[in-house]
Amino acid sequence: MKALFIGGIKSGKSLHAEKFALKYSKLPPVYLATTEFIDEEMKERIQKHKLQRSEQFLTVEEPMNLVEAIRPMKTVILVECVSMWINNMLHHGFEYEDILQQIQKLLELPHDIVFVQNDVGAGIISDNALARKYIDISGKISQILGKNCDKVFHVIAGISTKIK
Repeated sequence: MKALFIGGIKSGKSLHAEKFALKYSKLPPVYLATTEFIDEEMKERIQKHKLQRSEQFLTVEEPMNLVEAIRPMKTVILVECVSMWINNMLHHGFEYEDILQQIQKLLELPHDIVFVQNDVGAGIISDNALARKYIDISGKISQILGKNCDKVFHVIAGISTKIK
């Protein structure tokens, strides 16, 4: 089973994805945290997420190689979040083809995976080339995840709506 929770920043998608992972996992699920520590504000955000999920999840931090991190796991995995992972990949010099290859490998794994991703395509076209590149890649990846996941939920204003 693969599921995608997609929505805007602070829409409530992480909380809904966490509840979903807990509901569908017989063992404590894994919270695969992709965010690299960037600055103090990001550290605060990460701390709030840790408090939100409490001790119900086993946390694994992996900002880049998701396939290798997931491969040995035997429970539901919550990937939080695909958006930050894409950011990490671009920051470290990877291109769309590399990102696409990793997503395809993730989708081929026999594991139950819950993906969380920001919907960044609902805004304006940026005047910044890197931002446009990120938005384009994120949009393409969300389409691939949406097509290939068994369940897809759109989250807005704290409300999760099943769209697939």
